[in-house]
Amino acid sequence: MSILDIIIFLFFTGGVVVFGCSFFNKKRSSEEFTSAGRSLPGWVVGMSIFATYVSSISYLAYPGKAYMSDWNAFVFSLSIPIASYFAAKYFVPFYRSIGSVSAYSFLEERFGPWARVYASSCYLLLGWDIKMIIAVTSVAIIAYSMLGGLKAVIWTEAIQGFILIGGAIACLCVLMFKMPEGPAQVFQIAITDQKFSLGSFGSSLTESTFWVCLIYGIFINLQNYGIDQNYVQRYLTAKSDKQAKFSALFGG
Repeated sequence: MSILDIIIFLFFTGGVVVFGCSFFNKKRSSEEFTSAGRSLPGWVVGMSIFATYVSSISYLAYPGKAYMSDWNAFVFSLSIPIASYFAAKYFVPFYRSIGSVSAYSFLEERFGPWARVYASSCYLLLGWDIKMIIAVTSVAIIAYSMLGGLKAVIWTEAIQGFILIGGAIACLCVLMFKMPEGPAQVFQIAITDQKFSLGSFGSSLTESTFWVCLIYGIFINLQNYGIDQNYVQRYLTAKSDKQAKFSALFGG
């Protein structure tokens, strides 16, 4: 990691912490802390959902997979609009009607305490990687989340979402215009090597075909929109049911 990388990381992390902590004085109640007082515009919540969804797999692994083979993994993303439609139509109205900020509390109400404990435990059983950059980031996130509440989390994630999109566009421009023969050469090479292929459209269930990826993606994304606390709690932060539905669609 170069000095410039360290400066950018510290500057960005510090900026996010300061911005997130600025919501401390605006947090007057538990309702404000856990659901942002149900006052946020749909586009902010939607961008937060997007930023929550995007990970290093989305940003690095999928492009690497496409470079090594084709766009078969992209089919998974094609399922997101389908899942977000069902989320806006069914999940958002349901969670906003019961008024709980926790998906796990509904599981307990519906199936008993074991369901809540089981579901919440599954999301906590993650591997630990002791690296300084992760430690610093974790402490920073905890700090502004505790001080600023969910409103700080959503606004900072919305900003990060724009940065992620901007970074991807910047990378695309650099890659396209650094080709010796210009941007057209990218498409020529990709078409020749079948890089735009979405995979086989055959009926095999033992291969990563278009249909296998699509169906798998629909179920995984319905799970995300339906029971993942990262999504459910955000539905309740929008200022109206209409804005909440829009946030689910916009995020997708």
